[in-house]
Amino acid sequence: MVSRDWMEKDFYKVLGVSKDAPTADIKKAYRQLARDLHPDHNPDNPKAEERFKEVSEAYNVLADDKKRKEYDDMRSLLGAGSFRRDARMGGAQPFDLSDLLGNASRGAGMGGGGFGGGDSSGFGDLFGNLFGQGRRRGGPSKGRDVEASVTLSFSDAVLGTTIPLTLRAPGVCDTCHGNGAAPGTTPETCGTCHGLGMVTTNQGAFSFSEPCKDCQGVGTIVKDKCPECKGTGGVTKTRTMTVRIPAGVHNGQRIRLAGRGEPGDRGGPTGDLYVIIVVTPHEFFERREDDLTLRLPISFAEAALGADIRVPTLDAPITMRVPPGSPSGRVLRARGRGVPRRDGTTGDLLVTLEVEVPATLSPEARETVEKLATQLPPADRHELGAD
Repeated sequence: MVSRDWMEKDFYKVLGVSKDAPTADIKKAYRQLARDLHPDHNPDNPKAEERFKEVSEAYNVLADDKKRKEYDDMRSLLGAGSFRRDARMGGAQPFDLSDLLGNASRGAGMGGGGFGGGDSSGFGDLFGNLFGQGRRRGGPSKGRDVEASVTLSFSDAVLGTTIPLTLRAPGVCDTCHGNGAAPGTTPETCGTCHGLGMVTTNQGAFSFSEPCKDCQGVGTIVKDKCPECKGTGGVTKTRTMTVRIPAGVHNGQRIRLAGRGEPGDRGGPTGDLYVIIVVTPHEFFERREDDLTLRLPISFAEAALGADIRVPTLDAPITMRVPPGSPSGRVLRARGRGVPRRDGTTGDLLVTLEVEVPATLSPEARETVEKLATQLPPADRHELGAD
């Protein structure tokens, strides 16, 4: 699904292509930019690294027909700007659809990240609180989710790898173990809300609930605060963890690591870590779903007579048989040499033959070709009406 984050970015501008650019142009622009901005070519250049991530994200959307259509449709809808009610209906003030999307997304997960997890809010909470049916907000609460991006080579993304990942983010306080209380003490139940975190008042036929002001909706009060975290239960830490990247991940994919995010409040469960994959393009391999593609140059003699040719793969070269009389553009398939799938099977390697014609010939070679031309049948152009 299209995320709100996409709506705020002009992916066509990021890649420097027009909005009606064909997929081939998008791919060409991406490969050029990816080569120029690759971290290996721009060491210690954070601007180039950030630009590289932007280009990869744009390509991940625009190169996928389904994602591109969703992106174009929503951008077109939002491009209309604000929607005004008919003046005859009272001339209401305009509203922006992006605000509506923002309000909806802010109710999920990371305060707007919209990973589909975490607490949901919005209209349900609005009417629930109005009639005294709001959620309980007291007690420990889950920590926020965290995002981190890693850049992988094409080979590592296909074959899988294990990488160290260093994060500087809030972690559980080692002194109070996350409850915010000084050593030897524990948080006390709030006497105002009795641990509920909400205070309810009745006004006629309606009940109104609001967060308890004494405990700020937590349900407990820390009288003696931890000297290390000042009662928050968390401190900023630098963490290095080993992350296993499974085989077959694709550019832009998010990998969820449960319980590796920020610590919860007052001993609540830890949030999750989402690792965003950025894949650098390969020099000559490309990916099509679970298959790999490769363009293989061959000579006229190899195409006409057939040949056994060594072909590279991502792990070890293989020998493929080029049948005699193979035309340029013929596709050979090497089964099981593609991208590993979750079910244990593997995609294929699709090799497209490209017959190379020399731009210049030596006098001896020209004489040989001219002699050969008298022995070869002419090209069949009958269907074109040229003969």
